[in-house]
Amino acid sequence: MSTVLVNHGIKRSAVPAQDVDPDGKDLDLKDLSPTTSTFSIPELGAPIAQERRSFFRRSKRDPDAIATQPSVFDDPLSLEVYRPKKEYENAHRFDPYARWTWGEEARLVRKIDFRIMIWACVMFFALDLDRANISQANTDNFLPDLGMNTNDFNLGNTLFKLCFLLAELPSQLISKRLGPDIWIPSQMILWSIVSASQFWLSGRGSFLAARCLLGFMQGGFIPDVILYLSYFYTKNELPLRLAWFWVSNYVAELVGAFLATGILRLRGVGGHAGWRYMFLLEGILTLLVGVLSFFLMPPGPTQTKAWYRPKGWFSEREETIMVNRVLRDDPTKSDMHNREGLHIKKIFQIMKDWRLWPIYILGMVFMIPVNPPHTYLTLSLRNLGFDTTMSNLLSIPSTALGIINLVVFCYLSEIIDSRIGSVVILQFWALPLLIALYSFNHNTSQWVYYAVVTLITAYPYVHPVQVAWASTNSSGVGTRTVSASLYNMFVQLSSIISANIYREDDKPLYKRGNRALIAICVMNIVLYGLTFLFYRTINKRRERKWNAMTPEERQHYLDTTTDVGNQRLNFRFSY
Repeated sequence: MSTVLVNHGIKRSAVPAQDVDPDGKDLDLKDLSPTTSTFSIPELGAPIAQERRSFFRRSKRDPDAIATQPSVFDDPLSLEVYRPKKEYENAHRFDPYARWTWGEEARLVRKIDFRIMIWACVMFFALDLDRANISQANTDNFLPDLGMNTNDFNLGNTLFKLCFLLAELPSQLISKRLGPDIWIPSQMILWSIVSASQFWLSGRGSFLAARCLLGFMQGGFIPDVILYLSYFYTKNELPLRLAWFWVSNYVAELVGAFLATGILRLRGVGGHAGWRYMFLLEGILTLLVGVLSFFLMPPGPTQTKAWYRPKGWFSEREETIMVNRVLRDDPTKSDMHNREGLHIKKIFQIMKDWRLWPIYILGMVFMIPVNPPHTYLTLSLRNLGFDTTMSNLLSIPSTALGIINLVVFCYLSEIIDSRIGSVVILQFWALPLLIALYSFNHNTSQWVYYAVVTLITAYPYVHPVQVAWASTNSSGVGTRTVSASLYNMFVQLSSIISANIYREDDKPLYKRGNRALIAICVMNIVLYGLTFLFYRTINKRRERKWNAMTPEERQHYLDTTTDVGNQRLNFRFSY
C-alpha cells in the first residue's frame, strides 16, 4: 500500500494533552525542548506491517492490546503539518493522544460493516439490477419485438456507456458539493423512474433514448459510494470491503436471472411481452431502495444523528476511534469538508497528475478480454439452441464461481501486499480460455462451448483492487474525488470498446472478435509489467533522496514544500 513516511530524526518533547486545544492554538513549538518531556505520551500499538499474514487465518491479536497505529501525528512538528483544519466535519473528534484497543476497534468495524457497508451493497445491487437486466430481456425476444438486430443492441450499449462516462465527473462534483448522502439517493430515484419507463419502449429510437438517460442518471454512482466508504475505512480495510461491494453486483446477476425466469413467463399477460414487466417491476424495486437511502446514509462518521435518529448510531468514544484511526492511516482525508466543492483549477491540476495515468490506462484495457463473452453469454446460449428459461439458468454457475474468485483474489491482494501481482492474474486466467474459444468451430459440442464460456465469464473480478489502488495512490480527498471519476471513465471507455468487438457479421463463433481479444490480453500483461517498473522506479528515486537528507532537512522540506499529496518526497506509491 502507499505510505507517508514520518520524520523520526528529531527528538521532540511531549506536550500535556490538557494543554493542547483541538485546533492546536496553544501549542508553541518554540517552547519545545529537544530532550525534555513534560509528560509521558500514551503508548502506541505494534505496527501491523510487522505482523505475518496468512491466507487461511488472520493474525491473532490481544483484544486488550493497544491498536492505535504510529503516524505523522506522533511528532509535534509533523502533527502541525497534518493537523485537520477546523472546517473538517470530524475535527472535533480528532485527538492525537487518543488510544484504543483491538477489541474496541474490532467491535466498531463490525458495527460500521452492519450500519454502512451492508446498505452500500444493497444500493449497488439495485444499480446492477437495473443496469444488467437488458441481458435477461435478450432471452425473451427483446430485439425482434422492437425490430432491432445485434448492431442496434451494440449501439444502445455504446450510448449507455458513453453517457455513463460523460456523467462520471459532473456527478462526483455534485456529490462533493451536496454530500453523497443527498446525491446518491437522488440519483437512484431518477434512474429508477427511467428504468421502469422502459415498459413503454416502442422501437429503436425509444430504446436508444432510454439507454442514454440511464447512463446519465447512473454515471458517478460507483465512485460516489467508494469515496463515501473511504470516510469510514482504512486503506487496508477498503479493498476487501469493495470486494464484498462488488459481490452485490454478482448477487444482482444471480437474483436477476431467477427473477427473469419467473417474470418473463408473464409474456402475453395484458398483451405485453415479459421483458416489459421485468423493467417495470425491477425499476419500482430500485425506487424503494432510493427513498430508503435518504434515511439510511448518514453524511459522515460523526453526523449520524437526525430527527428520525435522535441518538445517532455511534457513541462519542466510537466516533473518536473512527475518526482517529482513519486519519492515522491517511492524514490527507481531513483535507476537505464532506460538503466542500472543487474549483475548476484544482480539477485540472488533478487531471494533469501523470503519476496516476498508468492506472487509468489499465482501467481502460484490463476488462476488454472478458467483457464481450460476458455481455453475450445469454445471447450466445440462445444461439446454441437453449430456450429462454434454460439460457437464464445456465448463466448462474458462472456468476456463483465469479463471486468466489472475486473474494479470493481481493483477499489475496492484501495477503501478498501487491496490487499488480493480484490483478494481472485476470489476464493469465483469460488467455488460454480465449485461445480455446477461438479454436472452436460449428462442430464443437454446445456443452463444451458452454463450459469454456462459463469459465471465461467466471473470471477473477479484480476491479475492486484496482479501484482501491487508484484511491490509495491519489492521496487527498480532492484528488481522490477526481481520480475516482477519471478511473471509472476509462473503465466505461473500456466497455464502449468491448461493446463493438463482437459484430453481427462475425456471429455465432465471433472468430475475428476472439482474435482481437487474445491480442489485447497479451498487451495487458506487458502493460502491467511496465506499470510495476514505473512505480518502483519512482519509489526508489524518492527513497534515495529522502535517505540522503538529514533529519533537519527533512523537517524543513515538510514545513516549506509546495508539493502536495502524492507529489511529496515522503509519499510512496502502491504497486
